Amino acid sequence: MGLNYEDLDEETRRLMVEEIEIDIASDKIYRSSYLGQRSQGNWPDYITEAARSGSDDSLARQLRVPGALNQTTQRRLATGRVISAKVPNNAAEVLAESEFNRYYARGLSRKAIQNEIPRLQVYRAKRVMNPRPESEEKIGLLVDPATLLIDLRGSIGVEPALGVPPGPGSGISVRIPKR
Repeated sequence: MGLNYEDLDEETRRLMVEEIEIDIASDKIYRSSYLGQRSQGNWPDYITEAARSGSDDSLARQLRVPGALNQTTQRRLATGRVISAKVPNNAAEVLAESEFNRYYARGLSRKAIQNEIPRLQVYRAKRVMNPRPESEEKIGLLVDPATLLIDLRGSIGVEPALGVPPGPGSGISVRIPKR
């Protein structure tokens, strides 16, 4: 089960799609090494469709189709040596949640900027079995939407400098603060 995006509405979806289109036009869209050859080519369509009318769950379903994900991936060890590693069983869910969440945060940041909402609030959007202490520390944090947007646009494929949202599988997202 995916994340609970509290402010996912038609306006946020429209802005998410615009953010995806920005990444496609500038050839900055993240393509995980977990994606199979066909999925590498179809990824922009998959993420756009999920943003337009689906969810991270619908995106994960597309990635669970046989052949959508590689069986193995290359991993670089601290020594610099490259090894072949098995793609995790939950790769479809983790990839779908993390990438959908990034575009959701970007879309919501733009919505907040347009509506002069000065801060977004970090919250737990999904219960996880073993929450990371660094994720727990972020809950309730208020972030500037313009700063968050710049950070997320500049950190394709790596954890953002602000750490919001944190790494894959954290269950953390952003929302418009409750009054």
